[in-house]
Amino acid sequence: AAQTLDVALNAGAGGLLDQMRRYVLVGLGNTLVHGSVFFLLHLLLGLRQAPSNLLAFAVAASLSYYVNARYTFAARPSKRRYLLFLLGMGIVSVAVGALSDWARLSPWLTLVIFSTVSLVAGYSYSRSVVFRRRTP
Repeated sequence: AAQTLDVALNAGAGGLLDQMRRYVLVGLGNTLVHGSVFFLLHLLLGLRQAPSNLLAFAVAASLSYYVNARYTFAARPSKRRYLLFLLGMGIVSVAVGALSDWARLSPWLTLVIFSTVSLVAGYSYSRSVVFRRRTP
């Protein structure tokens, strides 16, 4: 059983650990893009945190979707998958931004919370829903 688990976790490009590593690397770049756009909109243009977070998410998630489709999940990007990804993760983005506005959290904390939640929830959602391998 332990050997079977090891094979499943490390099975080439589709192995769970390999995918997680790739997802984290893409996520680091995505976080830089998201943070840059968020702070530009919120601090420089004066938008509230919820719309700033949503718009920053849309920019970063578009890049993230394409790179993760190709690099992490070795899948062909499609409109359906893209919309599924944006819808699911967009809900998380708006929820974190709205809760941050309600609680009057620091924009830095908003970004950290969103990045943490989206890393875990995003990978799980991407693997199990957006890029799920269909069996014939």
